[in-house]
Amino acid sequence: MPETGFDLFAAARQEMIDHGFDPDFPPGVEEQLAALKTQAAPEAGGEVHDLRAVLWSSIDNDTSRDLDQIEAAERVDGGIRVLIGVADVDSDVAIGSPIDGHAAEQTTSVYTGIRTFSMLPEELSTDLTSLNEVADRLAVVVDMLVGGDGSVSSGSIYRALVRNRAQLTYNGVGGWLEGTSGAPAKVGASADLEAQLKLQDEAARMLADERRRMGALNIDRVEAEAVITDGHVEGINARKKNRATELIENFMVAANGVMARTLEEAGVPSIRRVVRTPERWPRIVELAARYGETLPNAADSGALNNFLQKRKAADAVHYADLSLAVIKLMGPGEYVFARPGDEDQGHFALATHDYTHSTAPNRRFADTVTQRLIKSALAKRPSPYSDEQLNSIARNCTLKEDAARKVERVMNKRIAAVALQHRIGETFAAVVTGVTPKGVFVRVLNPPAEGLLVRGQQGVDVGDQLRVKLVSTDPRRGYIDFAG
Repeated sequence: MPETGFDLFAAARQEMIDHGFDPDFPPGVEEQLAALKTQAAPEAGGEVHDLRAVLWSSIDNDTSRDLDQIEAAERVDGGIRVLIGVADVDSDVAIGSPIDGHAAEQTTSVYTGIRTFSMLPEELSTDLTSLNEVADRLAVVVDMLVGGDGSVSSGSIYRALVRNRAQLTYNGVGGWLEGTSGAPAKVGASADLEAQLKLQDEAARMLADERRRMGALNIDRVEAEAVITDGHVEGINARKKNRATELIENFMVAANGVMARTLEEAGVPSIRRVVRTPERWPRIVELAARYGETLPNAADSGALNNFLQKRKAADAVHYADLSLAVIKLMGPGEYVFARPGDEDQGHFALATHDYTHSTAPNRRFADTVTQRLIKSALAKRPSPYSDEQLNSIARNCTLKEDAARKVERVMNKRIAAVALQHRIGETFAAVVTGVTPKGVFVRVLNPPAEGLLVRGQQGVDVGDQLRVKLVSTDPRRGYIDFAG
């Protein structure tokens, strides 16, 4: 329990319950897990290719234990062949089983900073179905050719037995790719792995260039990340994009596109991930006008991205607030049921018409469902879900994703309040992020935290930079108060 006496663990659990989640696994899960732990090791053969000799690696957060995907690449005629191996969760989680039933209800893992409430039991998500280093695991492989122009062709999907050779992190690989730090130990010890990652980065940059040409948004958000030691909040750091996070993002977008197109071509109903054309586009146009920029009357993701990148270059301090405002005006993504031939609602932020979620089945139920659909299509079996079931699953996934965001937002505020409690009386550089009837809100730049300006708020406006003193924190309510 943190020093304040406020139990963040209990608070996180209660938030889960209050927002419609069940933090406990139901009866029958332990028995199912016990059976899974005694099953034979996975083997190649038949429709399962043996790709353990491939130099696979994974890149994820420093603390990640649920490894959903691994990557590999090779230079071939016509471009770079990219392989994405996705954890074959379906092989261990049968439809209608106790574990599947719980996952279907929860639909997502919830990351509260102080504790992860996993959609699957951790014995699965961090072990049996996690693509852990030097472990033989079943995977669904997306195999695609990235051309010199960033186009994706020759996409195919198949099952395989794989072995992750190196579990790497965004922080370790990102700085090395950018030339600001040395190679991570595992990379420095292997010339082959070093060459492999540089080839992956080359392919990802080509994909990024093509996405940019198509009008995809590149919003560089700064997110707060709690530093937790033995259950105690030590502080909060800013987590930013880097070359490694962009590498994985570009690979996942491309893989999800291949998956969506493959299901469409197979004539299989599916669940798509969409971000609709913003209904509040006129408000985004007004926002741009404040900065002397003109956006077209019709929603245009490319024009919006150009505006955002221009503002980032001109004013990096306020860019985070501008990008957050744009994200809120665009509205959240959602899951929708789609039949082959239906008019595609598309993904405005990614500027793509073919998109599904398929690369994180350990932590998103929609991805597990997509995996089952593609495996049935590959085996030429009937779909394991009816249209009505898919429609219901899509709606529940959207609802639970929204609930998860609310849980995580509340807990992030509480964690920030705990992290700052010992710094009362200190002064910080801040920027005004909101002037509302409820009060004036400011964002402290280092450490990243937001709070209410309770004194000295007269005459300030959104965007103003000022020095503020921390006067109080209230972890129970997630309040942080500053004085100008």
